[in-house]
Amino acid sequence: MDFTECYGDTVSSVAAAARSGCRKQVRRLIQRGSSVDCRDNRGWNALHEAAAAGSKGCVQEILTAACADKAGSSSRGFRAYVNSLTHEGESACYLAAKHGHLAVVRLLLKAHANINQLTNDLSCPLYAAVDGGFKELVELLVSKGAEVNRTHTASCWTCLHQAVYKGHSQIVDILVNVCNLEAVDDHKISPLFVAAQYGQQECLEILVNAGANVNIQAADLATPLLIASQEGHQACVNFLLDHGADPNMACSHDWPQLPIHAAAEFGHIGVLSRLIAVTDRVCDRGDGMVSPLYLAIHRDQDKSVEMLLREGYSPDAQDCTHILGLHSPLSFALSQTWNKPYSESVRLLVAAGARLSEEDWIYALATDKTDLLQLIFEHRWIPRPETLTNDCSVSNHHGKAILKLQELRDLLCVALHQIRFAACWLPLLLKAGLEPSLLLQSHMLEEADSEVLNYLLEFVNWSTLSLTLKHILDQRRVAKTWQPSPHFDSITSLSHICRLHVRSVLGPDLLMRTSVVQQLPVPSPLHGFLQFRNIPDTSYNHSPPSPISDGIQRYRSTHQHRHVL
Repeated sequence: MDFTECYGDTVSSVAAAARSGCRKQVRRLIQRGSSVDCRDNRGWNALHEAAAAGSKGCVQEILTAACADKAGSSSRGFRAYVNSLTHEGESACYLAAKHGHLAVVRLLLKAHANINQLTNDLSCPLYAAVDGGFKELVELLVSKGAEVNRTHTASCWTCLHQAVYKGHSQIVDILVNVCNLEAVDDHKISPLFVAAQYGQQECLEILVNAGANVNIQAADLATPLLIASQEGHQACVNFLLDHGADPNMACSHDWPQLPIHAAAEFGHIGVLSRLIAVTDRVCDRGDGMVSPLYLAIHRDQDKSVEMLLREGYSPDAQDCTHILGLHSPLSFALSQTWNKPYSESVRLLVAAGARLSEEDWIYALATDKTDLLQLIFEHRWIPRPETLTNDCSVSNHHGKAILKLQELRDLLCVALHQIRFAACWLPLLLKAGLEPSLLLQSHMLEEADSEVLNYLLEFVNWSTLSLTLKHILDQRRVAKTWQPSPHFDSITSLSHICRLHVRSVLGPDLLMRTSVVQQLPVPSPLHGFLQFRNIPDTSYNHSPPSPISDGIQRYRSTHQHRHVL
């Protein structure tokens, strides 16, 4: 049924005339004996129609008739008529207030209209006037004793909540003098919180200047500063900070979430910049805390990641396994992009020197894609074995961070576990300066494809291998699982021995990754030979790899540490 339509057989002629605002017609019908009490299918009578239409004249005619019919304006019957309700619980006063009809409300109040009558949905004339932004009407209702702190709607908002939400700053200016500034709804949200959430800066300033608590917390411990930071309301954030808002107040029951986390997560760079300057850095590395880097990575907020790293936040942060189930920012960033090329966040973290764990190396090595491994070696330097120490301090070589001892150990352990993909990663590792002897392990020689094995042997003096390794090669030759290059059966050429010696003296890192070879007193055609460029790369011919996530699980269940350093 359409309750917006008044059907001809149910609406009275007086109500129809009142709706059109025709005072003369209303008076004429009343004089002819037409009733002002007849209701339509919504429960509306003539007074409701006149009040909603804002026709003061029609309201006056109807009230005069009702007064005469009910034996005087002081009678119980007359007051009952003035306060009669529609099926939705709306009084004539409410309908007039809802539409901002000031003169009609004044007239109805003189006729003893109930100023605090609630509708079925818990609204009232004052709440309706506030919602509509009718300042003069609000002033009238407040001056006549309207209840200002009553809760309305299913969320238990007060009139002040609604005024702030709608941004009616002039009405807020009126209400702060009579309302409870700290009134909260069913989620313990105050009007000031609402102002911060919806970016109502003028209302926020009025509330703060009136004495509202800037650090009030909702049921979930969120503060106005947190919600303003989450929504990116820069002006509100600045105002709150300038007036005592605490950026280091924990805003979550689960873990110590701060406003800086919200700004980082939602990529509000201006807000983030302001909060970085005032937030305690314990959130970056402190135990039991969570670096905002994790939240920025979660939402792929690359600019947030970039700003945090630039401002000195650690690319390693703290281990949040017990809080969020996350080991490190880099591991988290890699897990977000395991089935696609590495993200900008991964690039930023690697460039900033994030420590590489075993799990991180899996993402780089357990795949036929080499983009991540290439990225790592754009920013990291493989040290010579003789220079490795257990020193955990960050050192640099040619402007790039050097892999620490544990990182190199993890790299080799993962590499020897991911021999299936050696055709992809082996050329990159050797060209990046990895000492090939570190891969001359029994497991490597037993499992590597024939082509991969030949490629590795090209970087060493195959005639000087240990008896154990030679025995493995002989067994594979007999079993026909390895087809050696023809020259492996010959005496190692002097030219190859010479380039191995040059590599040993200069170090594979300098030889393979710098222009040092061009400074040697040798003919330029030899430069490529000295850098092993005459050895063609291997090719990957296996079936498509399974998802990295599956590979990580297999690695965890079958991994054995291979101590190669």
